[in-house]
Amino acid sequence: MARILIAEDEADLAAGLRDNLQFEGYEVLLAADGEEALKLATDAQPDLILLDIMMPKVDGLEVCRRIREAGFVVPILMLTAKSQEIDIVRGLEVGADDYITKPFSVRELLARIKAALRRTGAGKGLPKVLRVGEATVDLVKGKVDRGGQTFNLGYFELEILKMLVENAEQPVDRAKLLDVIWGLEGFPTTRTVDNHIVSLRRKLETDPKHPKHIVTVHSIGYKYVP
Repeated sequence: MARILIAEDEADLAAGLRDNLQFEGYEVLLAADGEEALKLATDAQPDLILLDIMMPKVDGLEVCRRIREAGFVVPILMLTAKSQEIDIVRGLEVGADDYITKPFSVRELLARIKAALRRTGAGKGLPKVLRVGEATVDLVKGKVDRGGQTFNLGYFELEILKMLVENAEQPVDRAKLLDVIWGLEGFPTTRTVDNHIVSLRRKLETDPKHPKHIVTVHSIGYKYVP
């Protein structure tokens, strides 16, 4: 069964999550601060990481950034008590794959975990390296090079990009993105897609406020323009 690292400094919450995940058959590792989370992420190589943003020693955003810089592509689900969009976007920008805001139901969390673990692969019929305007995207490693900067794509950002590229010049509606990428059990909303698109544009587009390649199709969704 999959190995999951829980990086959470609230002991009661961490213990509750551990018990529920173990009941579902997962192997669980616990980290109470950012330094311990980084060590376990490297040494134990978990299949998925539940990462709290507000942690002692090293915060969750920095932990996520370092994990991605080290080349690990493990799915990372951010846990946050903050509902502000800026915190969600910051998490996605440093390489988080998804987020869930406290308080959350165990059922929703389990569905998100199962959905993230279920999805693998680089996509059929796609090149390993894609040129998007001034950006070069490694679709295998999930890395973007643009203007001398390197960005890490989160799992869901990468899957959104692949799906849009596979349907180049054709609008892809939000509901289809949610169904195919998150799955019916993922409990996401269309706003979830929008937040990932915002982060994806910041990494790919020269002018994210006036995107040329990840384009909004009014009342439908998005499309990729080569």
